[in-house]
Amino acid sequence: MPSPITMAPTRAVPLAVYVIAAGIFAMTTSEFAVAGLMPQLAAGLGVGIEQIGYLVTVFAVAMTVGGPALTVLLLHVPPKTALLAIFGIFLVGNVIAALSTSYLVMVVARVISGVASQAFFGIGISMSARLVDESMRGRASGVAMNGLMLGTLLGLPIATFVGGQFGWRAAFWAISAITVLAAALTVKFVQIPAASGVQEEAQVSMREELAVLRRPQFVLALASSTLIIGATFSAFSFFTPILTEITGFSESLVPLLLLAYGAATLIGNMVVARLADRRTISTLLVGTALNAVFLAGFALFADVPPLALVAMLGIGLVGVTMNPAMAVRVQRAGSTSPLVNTIHASFITLGIILSSAIGSALIPSHGLRAPVVLGITMAVLAILVILPALSSAYLRNGSRPSAEALVPVEA
Repeated sequence: MPSPITMAPTRAVPLAVYVIAAGIFAMTTSEFAVAGLMPQLAAGLGVGIEQIGYLVTVFAVAMTVGGPALTVLLLHVPPKTALLAIFGIFLVGNVIAALSTSYLVMVVARVISGVASQAFFGIGISMSARLVDESMRGRASGVAMNGLMLGTLLGLPIATFVGGQFGWRAAFWAISAITVLAAALTVKFVQIPAASGVQEEAQVSMREELAVLRRPQFVLALASSTLIIGATFSAFSFFTPILTEITGFSESLVPLLLLAYGAATLIGNMVVARLADRRTISTLLVGTALNAVFLAGFALFADVPPLALVAMLGIGLVGVTMNPAMAVRVQRAGSTSPLVNTIHASFITLGIILSSAIGSALIPSHGLRAPVVLGITMAVLAILVILPALSSAYLRNGSRPSAEALVPVEA
């Protein structure tokens, strides 16, 4: 049995959660950096653009499969120590990337970074939830997930700029420096105070952890997260070619449009974080329905610049920004344990993998709008998977535990 995690939940979001957000920012910047450095990496490693594209896939697969495995290995480690160990592994991955002299070495670097990144997401979100009162978990998750939004808004442009000005190796050195800074902030400011009369979730055995996976509402929560994020990335993954080839925007304007999209995700995330605790399921339903509408608008009016822009910003407001509400739903249907949160993060990544892979396969036969239509379909399916949660008051708003949601049943 692992030693208990002694954390005293509070009704205010503590500084430690903001520091966790800084760590997520570093991880996200590294994840997206390859997308902004494709030409330089291809030239530097002597391979084609398509092979550099596989580095994105490798990172995502490593997150999905390796993240939970690393989390299991760290379950017996105090959470702060676990975060620092992950920082060390992640730093190794980025240093290897900066020193890579061959494509194979870069693949190894991306696998190491991807595994560490997913484990950090799971343990970091778990710690954020346990550092606050249960009624504040959505807000705390939103603060932590701001690191993801800022990684999209600022991290990717910064990595792309540094790589363009000083070479792709400099971008990975810059990410390494950010990682060291985030680790130092963790050492200084992430404190795990002793519990002060607050009843907290006890650490359980691995068998009991895995038993959560058989809860119907937990399985539905995972499926809805995969579909919600998949719907969003079915459009996001192909924004650049759609905006240039169909909408008619110049390539030089696309980075500014993506910057506006990133700003929309930051605003949406802050709004959803405020709603996630008391209106969990209604927020997911309304947000996903709006996402379906904006996706439909983007598919129908991609050739009308003003309407395409409005639809793109709408997708930013109500797409990936559902993360805080998704996290609260998963934690109520399962638990706040690091393993549960890491598995949830893996299902989110699975949505990215499926939408980008299926979307890419559809383009040759059906054109660039086809992935967006796929996104509409995934959003509608997500709504259908969310609806059963309305039967549980606890899942809807946290008012009281639902026996149906909390009692494990055999699959």
